[in-house]
Amino acid sequence: MSYVTDWSPYPNFTESEFRCSHTGRCEMQPALLSRLQALRSQLGQPLVVSSGYRDPRHPVEARKTSPGAHAFGHAVDLRCDGQLAYLILSFAPRIGFERIGVAQKGARSSRFIHLDTWPDGPSPAVWSY
Repeated sequence: MSYVTDWSPYPNFTESEFRCSHTGRCEMQPALLSRLQALRSQLGQPLVVSSGYRDPRHPVEARKTSPGAHAFGHAVDLRCDGQLAYLILSFAPRIGFERIGVAQKGARSSRFIHLDTWPDGPSPAVWSY
């Protein structure tokens, strides 16, 4: 698998935003970043990454029966709510995101939209947390 090593095609994002909070590793897929950059350009406003790459040893991944899309660099969670969440949900499918998770309950600071390009999951799909 080839991971992103040159971040210049993604001027609105930095590698540090996507690093695993547990190990510091970052193995993001170019297809995900290309779509994310297109989404950012379309929206014309910043997107805050709350979770990018998660090493298989990250506690969230380790609790799963098998690592998910984040562990393979195919997923991102964007902190958002309200109007920005609506806009992300409106534009993401048009840009090619076919797997979307929605977490919009509870504290505003914990709300997010999950976008992924995981080839092994059912697609298209929308789910809630």
